[in-house]
Amino acid sequence: MPSPRNSEPATGAVSGAVHSTSEDWKSAPPYRTTSSNASFVKQWTAHCHCGRVRYWLSRDAPLASKFCHCVDCQALHGAPFQWAAIFEKDDVHFESGAEGLAFYHAPDRSTDHRLPCKVSCAYCHSPIMDEGRNMVLLFPGLVTFSDAAHKKVFDPQCHIFYSQRVVDVHDGKPKWSGLDGKSELIKEVERADTKCTVLGEASNESTKD
Repeated sequence: MPSPRNSEPATGAVSGAVHSTSEDWKSAPPYRTTSSNASFVKQWTAHCHCGRVRYWLSRDAPLASKFCHCVDCQALHGAPFQWAAIFEKDDVHFESGAEGLAFYHAPDRSTDHRLPCKVSCAYCHSPIMDEGRNMVLLFPGLVTFSDAAHKKVFDPQCHIFYSQRVVDVHDGKPKWSGLDGKSELIKEVERADTKCTVLGEASNESTKD
């Protein structure tokens, strides 16, 4: 999740950057393509819209899955919120390593590979993942699911940064004002009480008769 911008609401990312002038990161997970990754077990297959970027996941299920409503996710995805599944870097293997990938470091708006960063296809610009120091947040919309049961494995457990939402979501899942477990829970509005679901005009924080 992206980092804070001046004079705007706080979001879910850590602002401190990790940057090195070396290219060692290209031979480390999740970009390694060396023989040391030959035993990688492919549990899930995923690819960008144009198909130039393909990757696999070795873990049976994500460590967690969430909907993020922070303003940076809205802007960078061009959508009301982001659906992200958390994996360890060792769980991910890109077919062509870092080839064909573009990087964006939100805190200083640079296109270097600096952590944390957004990773996308350099050709069709499909968002691929948010890369942190130890974990990655992958976007399940790119994963190939064989049926509804498989897709259910990636079902989000909660909403985060719901205080910054632009739409109300009625799904009964916990809705945190900021990070899950580190902020207040927001009460879900009953459908009958919702007069407008756009631009925050319907508010969970205050309901009136």
